[in-house]
Amino acid sequence: MPEVILSIDQGTTGTTVLALTSTLEVVGRTKAEFRQIYPRPGWVEHDPNDIWASVVRASQQVLAGLPHGSTVSAIGITNQRETVVLWDRKTLEPACNAIVWQDRRTAPDCDRLRKAGLEKAVQKKTGLLLDPYFAGTKLSWMLRNDGLLARRAREGRLCFGTVDSWLLAKLTQGQVHVTDYSNASRTLFFDLKALCWDRDLLKLFKIPAVILPEARPNVGDFGKTRGLDFLPDGVPITGVAGDQQAALFGQACFEAGSAKSTYGTGAFVLLNTGEKPMFSKHRLLTTVAWNLGGKTTYALEGSAFVAGAAVQWLRDGLGLIGTAAEIEALAAQVPDSGEVYFVPALTGMGAPHWRPDARGLLTGITRGTNKSHLARAILEGIAFQVADLLTAMEKDSGVRLKELRVDGGASANNLLMQFQADILGRKVVRPRIIETTALGAAFLAGIGCGMWEGPSAVRKVWKKDMDFVPRFSNRERRVRLEKWHDAVRRA
Repeated sequence: MPEVILSIDQGTTGTTVLALTSTLEVVGRTKAEFRQIYPRPGWVEHDPNDIWASVVRASQQVLAGLPHGSTVSAIGITNQRETVVLWDRKTLEPACNAIVWQDRRTAPDCDRLRKAGLEKAVQKKTGLLLDPYFAGTKLSWMLRNDGLLARRAREGRLCFGTVDSWLLAKLTQGQVHVTDYSNASRTLFFDLKALCWDRDLLKLFKIPAVILPEARPNVGDFGKTRGLDFLPDGVPITGVAGDQQAALFGQACFEAGSAKSTYGTGAFVLLNTGEKPMFSKHRLLTTVAWNLGGKTTYALEGSAFVAGAAVQWLRDGLGLIGTAAEIEALAAQVPDSGEVYFVPALTGMGAPHWRPDARGLLTGITRGTNKSHLARAILEGIAFQVADLLTAMEKDSGVRLKELRVDGGASANNLLMQFQADILGRKVVRPRIIETTALGAAFLAGIGCGMWEGPSAVRKVWKKDMDFVPRFSNRERRVRLEKWHDAVRRA
């Protein structure tokens, strides 16, 4: 009977579930979307029950379509990170809406802590900066603004977790309350080197330790399924990682100095820095990539908050395209952007700028500008952000990248990938399977259940789709980057 790994990729706007064999044949693939909740400008929430329902829906569809006689050997989970979920320890009912990683409501809290001179101490322990992006200030805000929640938390009646912990609780009927090191390292209160929750930071954010999950390595025992109507009891969950770390693993970036960029709602670049955490001088993040076989691999990370979301804005906000895929054909109708530059700061700017007050900007518009120029400028704006991140990473690490591996939905856009290579001056490599977050979770789970022996076996099954080779001259690249940076200063 065919054995498959069920990989659950729980993302910001939907859940993708893949079923893969040991040869990376995708025998099932489904995505289920769920609603986004915007209570106020800058606030973004999810109903945790909506998240779970999307996991159930997508899993049911994939499992129903599997070849006859297939068995699920193990489950891997990867997830949107930094999103905060609170639920009742006994009933597993959500205590409130989840606050999503995109949410900016705690910007004043971060400003206050920064002005108190605490950012360097926080960064030294966690590798993170004081920004609303991370879970710490979100959880602190929830407990500070709801006295009942705070009391239930202190009494140990609530569980806190990032989305991985929530899914593990639901999959196991509450038998486990755990997370993995990669997700834990995104909370603002996890010690990167000691790999444990930090008492001083918990005190700073006024978070009771009793609500925290146990943090574990990325491969191992995360519990077994129980009480589900779409899976039998006893299926092991053997691999878990935050989505961007999972993508780094799924791209087989196992050597220090290898890097990937994932183009989803945002664009996320990770550089493998090996077994020692490297702290950035350019306001990049230091994060746990994974812990495997008792060894921790670290990464530098840069996040551009808006990538695919800019294409969605062109579709939904402006109505210039009917589907996201149409942007490539529209942009290809012109040879360049006609000197139009787009800064995708629709929810502020992430690394290396960290400007939550920045706003989107279109510059260079003339009477000759048409919707094709706008479409092209939007794609180029995504690539410019990634180029800035990689430049900062090279300066921090002292390593000149040979290539950038790319994945995520927008990596299917050949025009975007070619411009990315052009503006980077580096080869861009796209794999056959671009759902690399799900692939990374499958690899981790597969190692955990013995389907693959380890990274060397994973490297053998990873396959390339195509290369994009840079075409710009050094001068053209420099001129375009100067104009981009001028636009960023005005955003």
